[in-house]
Parts: sequence; structure tokens; C-alpha cells
Amino acid sequence: MDIYMDNSATTKVADEVKEIVLKVMTEDFGNPSSKHIKGVEAEKYIKDAKQIIASSLKVKDKEIFFTSGGTESNNLAIIGAANAYKRSGNHIITSKIEHPSVINPFVYLEEQGFDVSYVGVDSQGHIDEEELKSLLRPDTILVSFMMTNNEVGATQDVKRLVDIIRENNKATIIHVDAVQAYAKYKIFPSKWGVDLLSVSGHKLHGPKGIGFLYIKEKTKIKPIILGGNQQDGIRSGTENVPGIAGLGLAAKLAYEGFDEKIAHMREIRDFMSKEFAGIEGVSVNNETGDNAPHIVSASFEGVKSEVFLHSLEDKGIYVSSGSACSTHKRAPSGTLVALGVKKELLDCTLRFSLCDENTMDEAKYVVEAVKELYPKLKLFRHY
Repeated sequence: MDIYMDNSATTKVADEVKEIVLKVMTEDFGNPSSKHIKGVEAEKYIKDAKQIIASSLKVKDKEIFFTSGGTESNNLAIIGAANAYKRSGNHIITSKIEHPSVINPFVYLEEQGFDVSYVGVDSQGHIDEEELKSLLRPDTILVSFMMTNNEVGATQDVKRLVDIIRENNKATIIHVDAVQAYAKYKIFPSKWGVDLLSVSGHKLHGPKGIGFLYIKEKTKIKPIILGGNQQDGIRSGTENVPGIAGLGLAAKLAYEGFDEKIAHMREIRDFMSKEFAGIEGVSVNNETGDNAPHIVSASFEGVKSEVFLHSLEDKGIYVSSGSACSTHKRAPSGTLVALGVKKELLDCTLRFSLCDENTMDEAKYVVEAVKELYPKLKLFRHY
């Protein structure tokens, strides 16, 4: 039996999505910039996907721009906005628990001369509101933070943070990385006052290599890819029509029966969290705070995460030792450090991430496997 609980790294492409991607690749394969019927057919897929996604966010179709995924969306939002507004100020803010596709653009901008501040979080992964207030300045042009943390599932109250930022500086551009939040929450960027919002297709049973960036109307962005002026010049390059069609359908499917799907995942998440927390030597990260319905992060004292990961793999259970985008790095998780996780646990943490297809029987099997393996693996370290 194979049990896949690494859905925060990537999800299985839905059958319906696979079919539409194949159809566009092999039948409706025209270039959407072409004037003939094949081009018109391709362009319709783009328009339809925009309409589906815009409807899910309650925004305008023209505010949706397609990218190659979450990393490009974050880079375009952060670098594009910082460069567009640099005449208004030089100060930008992000948090200490961001994804590398946010942290690294901030590092890059700091090298370009921008003044960067990194706001801390509490033990549950929520942004320190008082510190955020203290960091905001008249020349703060951009604040970027993730809605749901990819490692521990901590979820920010976006509207509250936006209100804090606006009270201190109404002109500040606000970017939200919603890669782990979209399809897990109902998200309303316009209503909340968000200017930019990033999403990736392969986190919601869509294809890899496709994502989108919501750009609020009249928000200025300097493009980071220059070319043939596709997508109003914001993101040039021939559009990935098969990916866009797949993403649009994946977004549609994600919000069908939404409440039932989320309740199902949360029931499993809460069960696993409670069971792990009851094991001596195990601590669950973000157990009590606002958390995503699909992520359980647990630290297993005395057992290296990579050892535990492969022991579970031997039983057909697939989980992660952290962010899939930073697993090749030996440095400790910046998120876990920021949460105040003990030093000896930083390399002993596993992430179990769900989708709506996971079952309670699978969860029980995983819990029993953990309870069986943990004492044995912990014992081995003494030899």
C-alpha cells in the first residue's frame, strides 16, 4: 500500500486536468497570438481559465496574469513592485518564515540597495503585529508575506495584517504568497485590500510549470521578462496554453464541494496532530494556533528526519523533511528557527501534508507506523 502525504510538495494531477492538457497539446495547439482559428481556439482557453480563477477570488479577469509557477509569481510581484515604486521609497518588509522564492528576491533587492526589514513571528508562526507596526515607515513601499506557511501550516489573518499596514502607510503595496493557501481557503484579495497574490498550479492537482499572479488594477509592476508583449507586457512569452487550461480546470475542481473537502482534511489533520502529540519525545509544531487543514509538522527527538523519512518510505509512506524547494540545503529551516524550535529538533522534523483524497484509514496506518518505528529508530542512535 502506497500512502502519499507530501501534497505540499506537489499533488497528483487530476484525471480531468490530465485530459484537457493532453487535448490542448495535441488538438487545440495553436499559438494564442495567431489570428487564424487555431489561435482563436487557444486564446479561448486562456480567457476561460482567467474567468474561472478570477471568479474564485472575486476579482476581475484582467487582473490575472499567468506565470511558470509560484516562484516566478513571487519574483515578479516582489522585484517588479519594488522597482516600480522605488521613487516613492526604499524600504521593504517581509517575514522570517517565508519561502525561498520570497526570501531570495528580498536578498537580491537588498544587494541592489533596498533597505530590507525582516519581521519575526511567535511560537505558532504568526507575524508579530507590534513588531510589524514598529517597522512600517513613510518610505515603506512593499510588504510581502505568505498566507499559509509551507512547512508548519501556520496561517496569517491577512485582513488584519493589511489593516495594520494601511493604518501606518496607505500607499504600501501588499503582496501575499498564497501558494499553500489557495484551494485550502476562500481568498478575497480585493475585499481584503491585497495588491498582489501568487498561486502555483501543482499544489492543487494542476500541472507543474504553471501559476498565476493577481495584480490589482492600477498596481504598477516592472516586468522581469521582456519579449513580445504578451499579457499586456507584464509577462512576455508565448503562453503555456496546456498548463493554463489545466490550471483553470484544477481551480474549478478545487472549489467544488469545497467545505466538505476542507472539513475532511482537517479531521484527518487534527487526528494525526493529536496522536503525534501524545507520543513521548514528539512535539507538534503549530498544534494550537491557526493552522492549515492539510499540514502536520512534528519533531521527533533523537531521530534525524532523513532517517525517519526513508524508514516510512520502506512502509510505502511518503512524507517530507521540510520544504521541497530547500531540501538540498544543509542549513536548518529558517521557519523552525523563527518559531523557536529547539536546536536539537531542527533536523528531526517531518511534514505530513494531505489532499482531499487521503483517508482516515491511511492516517491511522501512518500513525501506527510512526508509533512502531520511532522507539526503534530512537534506540539505534545509542549504538
